[in-house]
Amino acid sequence: MNKRIGTLRTFLRGVARLQKSFTIQIGPLRATGIPAILIGVSGVVLASGITNALGKSANRLPETLGEARGLAEAMTGGSPRLKS
Repeated sequence: MNKRIGTLRTFLRGVARLQKSFTIQIGPLRATGIPAILIGVSGVVLASGITNALGKSANRLPETLGEARGLAEAMTGGSPRLKS
C-alpha cells in the first residue's frame, strides 16, 4: 500500500512540475501552466475540425480556389488591359 502511495505522489509531483513549466507564447499572447495546456488542446481540436471539414468538401475545393483567385485578380487590377 505504501508503495502505491509513493508512486502516486511521484506521479503527481511530475504532473505539477510539467504544469509549471508548460508555456506557450504566440506574438503578444503568452500563457503558462493550465491555460497554456488548454490553449494547446483547443488548437489540436480546432485543427481536427478544419481537417474534417476540408475532407468532406474536397471535391468543391478547386472550384472555390479558382473563384477566389479570380476575385483577387479583379480586386487588385492584376489582369492585363488592352492597349489603345
